[in-house]
Amino acid sequence: MTNPFKKYRIDRLFFHSFAIVLITVIVVTAWTSYSNSSKALVKTTSHYQQLLLDELNNEITTRLVMIEQISLSSSRDSELVNFLLNRQDEFERYRRRAGVESALANLTYAIPMIQGIDLYMDKPILSERQNYIQFRKLGDLNKQEWSKCLVKSDFCWSKEYNFSSAQGEIPVLSFSRKIVNENDYLGVLVVHIKANEIRKLLTGNSDGSNRIMADTEGQQIMKIGDTLDQNDWSQWIDLKSNKSGYVRIPATTGSRDTLLVYSRMDNSIWTLIEFTSWNQITASSLKLAEWIGLIGIAAVLLVLLLTDFLSKQFTKPIKKLVTAMRVYSVGGGNVELPVDYENEFGYLFSGYRKQKERIEELYLSLERRYEQQRKAEIEALQANINPHFLYNMLDQLNWMAIEAGQDELSRILELMGRMFRIGLSNGNSFITIADELLHIECYLEIQQLRWGDGLEYRIEAADDLKALYIPKLTLQPFVENSVVHGFNKQRSGYVSILLEQTGDTLHITIDDNGAGLKQLEDSPHKRHTGGYGIRNVRERIAGYFGDCYGITLSEREEGGTRVEIMLPLLAEPPAKKE
Repeated sequence: MTNPFKKYRIDRLFFHSFAIVLITVIVVTAWTSYSNSSKALVKTTSHYQQLLLDELNNEITTRLVMIEQISLSSSRDSELVNFLLNRQDEFERYRRRAGVESALANLTYAIPMIQGIDLYMDKPILSERQNYIQFRKLGDLNKQEWSKCLVKSDFCWSKEYNFSSAQGEIPVLSFSRKIVNENDYLGVLVVHIKANEIRKLLTGNSDGSNRIMADTEGQQIMKIGDTLDQNDWSQWIDLKSNKSGYVRIPATTGSRDTLLVYSRMDNSIWTLIEFTSWNQITASSLKLAEWIGLIGIAAVLLVLLLTDFLSKQFTKPIKKLVTAMRVYSVGGGNVELPVDYENEFGYLFSGYRKQKERIEELYLSLERRYEQQRKAEIEALQANINPHFLYNMLDQLNWMAIEAGQDELSRILELMGRMFRIGLSNGNSFITIADELLHIECYLEIQQLRWGDGLEYRIEAADDLKALYIPKLTLQPFVENSVVHGFNKQRSGYVSILLEQTGDTLHITIDDNGAGLKQLEDSPHKRHTGGYGIRNVRERIAGYFGDCYGITLSEREEGGTRVEIMLPLLAEPPAKKE
């Protein structure tokens, strides 16, 4: 997306920016007024609705807890338990059945909200259909939809459903409780409550209310009025929490913007939920926002007229500056800017004139720098010729020695040529371990020609390690110290070079049987172990690989010096940094 401030004219941007800012201020003001007043109305409405729901919840809970307690006491009645144990003869069973039926019937007469009671048991003695007390087969329990809740609990409430009775289909709520005696499952006692009685309590004195009664499992027990579907509201509240509150449910497909107020009591499993249209609550706030918007539109029109005049005055000097910059060229004819501006535009014009002078100076400076750079490149090319010249000279000297019969000198010059070629290595900082070891072998062979049989050396490295890469001339300074300083007071010497792989690290060990580190420290006229060559290797390793790798020098117990070099395994040379 193109930035408009980089594309369009300043005067248009100035005008439209002011317009957008003013309109935004008006919209924000109207929206803030609407939002704050709406929040106040919602808070007040939800507060009074919650007080009413708490009162209704308390009353409903009292009624339903009474039913639960009656069910509990009935399920523990010895007469009922003995009857369900089915340990009597047929006459005694009929007698006990009559007693149980009479006791349960008394409950229906004493508590008008009880529609009837069902007792599910093994081998029931069936009752007449018009009787309020029914003895049913325990196997028929699974046919009831509400029986599923008894799988995980000993008692539960059902949601509202139509109950078939002698009076026809009657809406009821059913409370079911398992009857257990010493871990023996005897049956289920089901108390049917008239749903209309609970509906009256849920409605209260508010006609036209939209309310739901739900339990802690999220089951919608009963509803009145126009409410949202359970899938739309259940995700917004936690029915297992003991907290009451309110929440705004945004409009979705097929539903409206709704305020949901819910009541949850500490001593109750019930949650009462009331739904109120958000537009109904915020209608007065919306009217106030509309009036603010009308007043703001009038103000915007007046301000925009002033903005148009000011934008033209501000952009006039800018256009002059843009024109001058468009036609500017180094050393060419340029547009002169006015000098009578004393404000910010005057500073801008003055700065532009100084910038032009600076550009002229920089242009001349760049021309001079270009000439200097061209000369430096020629000198660098000339310098590259010198190493190749020296290499060619060594080759010529070698042929001269061969012709003169100086075989030993010829061999030394040949070895020096190899060392020089490896040292150059086309300017590369990393070479293979094979080339590094070849460089050391050339150096040691030259020293053997000088020492004769007095110098011995051994180099051990696996073939797979020789293909790896190492910083150029890493080993030479240490081997040179062993030969030049370690053996300077001896007639013989031994140098061992061992390359091993330890995990993901290349471990190089250089041993000699020379004078050791102490001898080097006591000799002020000789280069010590921290000389330029060794220091150079240390600094290169630290620069390439960090402090995890490096060099360790130590005295050997049998005499001499040991150098340990730790490097990473490099299958290829590191890329050159730009």
